[in-house]
Amino acid sequence: MERRSFIQSSVASALTAAGTASAADPARKPREHYELRVYSLKPAKLPALDEYLGKAFIPAVKRLGLGPVGVFLDQANAELTKVFVLVVAPSAEASAGLAARLADDVEYRKLAANYLNAPASDPVYMRIESSLLAAIDGMPKLEKPDAAKPRLLNLRVYESHNERAARKKIEMFDQGELAIFRRVGLTPVFFGETLVGSAMPNLTYLLVFPDDEGRKAAWGKFRDDPAWLKLKAIPEYADKEIVSKITNYILTPAPYSEL
Repeated sequence: MERRSFIQSSVASALTAAGTASAADPARKPREHYELRVYSLKPAKLPALDEYLGKAFIPAVKRLGLGPVGVFLDQANAELTKVFVLVVAPSAEASAGLAARLADDVEYRKLAANYLNAPASDPVYMRIESSLLAAIDGMPKLEKPDAAKPRLLNLRVYESHNERAARKKIEMFDQGELAIFRRVGLTPVFFGETLVGSAMPNLTYLLVFPDDEGRKAAWGKFRDDPAWLKLKAIPEYADKEIVSKITNYILTPAPYSEL
């Protein structure tokens, strides 16, 4: 119980520090929160992780009232696979309490036994990196893609040199860039401000395309769009002033991914 209280109080402190508590602005729309996990593992261990995520983790998350859950693979490196897991939650507290609630779930522990009991000499994964994100005002809720259709995901992380610059980049999306994205075919799944995690401050977002040709065509259309050229010409929105690094991942969904 002490551990749960610690997690909840830590998240509450992070929210207060980031200025994201809804009580600070009663007119602000409720925003979803996201946990983004990144598993690093050897390619040979992917079946074991798939079994855990598809048969134990996702069903348990749904029983606990969270989700949907997206599972996406980055296999650009032949020697190291990265699996991105996105869990949607109605609040930061719900997200932070997930681990403790899973530990109390008898069915989860039963179905996750192979994963949880993996020996130190033969682990399923090397490390998990995890971030807690809050949806931005311009997109307060995730927009679920059709998981029955072929799709390609593009995860992008925009780091900024300080908090002021990071807020300016979010403002840029809220004030116009997100609308341009939609118009040119850069279809968003979620946009999140990172509250707890690495490489802060940053804005992380996910786009969906039918295939890689569609991705390239949409980005090409965006780069030449008159409204985008006008927006990025505003001095306070210049990339060099508000974005210090961009990390780009091209991801494929796992067969059981809900996103």
